[in-house]
Amino acid sequence: MNWFSRKQKNINTPTSQKKELPDGMWYKTPGGSIVHIRELKNNSFVCPEDDYHVRIGSKEYFEILFDNKSFTELDKDLMSSDPLKFSDTKSYKDRVSKSVKSTGLNDAIRTAYGKLNGHKIVISCMDFSFIGGSMGSVVGEKISRAIDFSLKSKMPLMIISKSGGARMMESTYSLMQMAKTSAKLSLLSKNKIPYISLMTDPTTGGVSASYAMLGDFNIAEPGALIGFAGPRVIKETIGSNLPKGFQRSEFLVDHGFLDFIVDRRDLKNKISKLLKMLKN
Repeated sequence: MNWFSRKQKNINTPTSQKKELPDGMWYKTPGGSIVHIRELKNNSFVCPEDDYHVRIGSKEYFEILFDNKSFTELDKDLMSSDPLKFSDTKSYKDRVSKSVKSTGLNDAIRTAYGKLNGHKIVISCMDFSFIGGSMGSVVGEKISRAIDFSLKSKMPLMIISKSGGARMMESTYSLMQMAKTSAKLSLLSKNKIPYISLMTDPTTGGVSASYAMLGDFNIAEPGALIGFAGPRVIKETIGSNLPKGFQRSEFLVDHGFLDFIVDRRDLKNKISKLLKMLKN
């Protein structure tokens, strides 16, 4: 049994010093492809085997889009209050505190400005990890302030949506953000400042019913779920089967709801070309 003798094979590492592989070294896509996390990061979090776009947050999008990963964040410290003293299985205040602690974010959106291939731009990006990317007062306010900054600086605006919809714990305060952001976006149109809306997986509810669908260009990542109500709810409501791929970005492009689909690996160059075309 010489093959079993560690010393004869010059393997002298004591068992106490052996290290287990860290968790999260590999990622398995819904299609069954397995990719190393390092390769995934180097590929803009897109699986090279099946082109599956892994869900990412504002940190990753900002690194992908801004030149040299350099940007200036706006309204970083804005946080949700609890105007209704809402409580379900836990208080809304505790739910927000837990999300802040677990994600390192102050709410479900971050806004920043910088350069994208030399073009000045303001980007607002939602984070699904913060209470399902739900749209509350802070999300609406930060988008409104980002629009104000775009108007003042004459920079184009891009919003990256990823949301389960309005934040029910804020009730009407949350629903008001649909009208608020929509009205603000009309000011960009009047001043001929471009607004690009990128919808990622998922973009649903009040977000899809407001600013996500109001872009001068409405674009999406491949395979993204985009719609108002979920497929199950719609099926139960109308009482019939839905078309294959219903509410996926490919279906929406074919039916005129989106302008085009963009692979995340090409996103920066595509947006750059779009901005150059609009500028000219």
